[in-house]
Amino acid sequence: MRILILEDEIPAYQKLVSFIKDYFQDDIPHDWARSNAEGKLYLQKNTYSFILSDIQLLDGLSFDLYNEISTQVPIIFCSAHDEYLFQAFNTNGIAYILKPYTQTDFKKAMEKYQALFQKGTYNILNKSTISELKSALKEEHANYKKRFVIKKAKGIQLLNVSEISKIEANGDFCIATDLKGKRHTISQNLGSIHQQIQPNKFFKINRSEIICIDAIEQIESHFKNRLLITLTGIKDKAMTSSSTTSDFRKWLEE
Repeated sequence: MRILILEDEIPAYQKLVSFIKDYFQDDIPHDWARSNAEGKLYLQKNTYSFILSDIQLLDGLSFDLYNEISTQVPIIFCSAHDEYLFQAFNTNGIAYILKPYTQTDFKKAMEKYQALFQKGTYNILNKSTISELKSALKEEHANYKKRFVIKKAKGIQLLNVSEISKIEANGDFCIATDLKGKRHTISQNLGSIHQQIQPNKFFKINRSEIICIDAIEQIESHFKNRLLITLTGIKDKAMTSSSTTSDFRKWLEE
């Protein structure tokens, strides 16, 4: 067995490698590419049991690679995109994992892959499916921020937007709390950041806080038409303002 991993984010790649080792109880040989160009070289030279593939790579959508090189290798997509975008994949027998993914998510995807592989029932990712999903993702990927550069005492750190739980205003700067509870200072104001991140993923719940839908663990009713929100990695609950609650409820159902 040999696996190809297409993932431009180093933490996400490291997480997938650990999931592979835990699932198979062994170090499985794999190749790692962060771009379509690198992935193309690997696919031209090697044969793989399956591919773990992000959608947005350093040089564009991985769909471009699959459109150029027709591969019969089963693909498990690992992405931050909502499940409705992947309905077409189900008809092709392709599994997917939504970020921030867990060991359980990975296990379910692998079990699906193994069941389809053993029966030989999976199909090739066809150009019609690629075209459909590229169209659905085109606007979403347009100009939205993927990571922030964070200045630390020991140098520079990259904070992936997919790892952010909450962003709160702090004077002329903002504090972003990640899914592990670590706080990072972003040298931009809240309004500027709000314009750079995906509106279907992030919502400004009051004048000073933006939260990520993927980090929401629980929502409770509160007085004066407000909601209390429990977020991954954050001890204190966030709260909507009276004026944003209605729009927030609608946003949750989009």
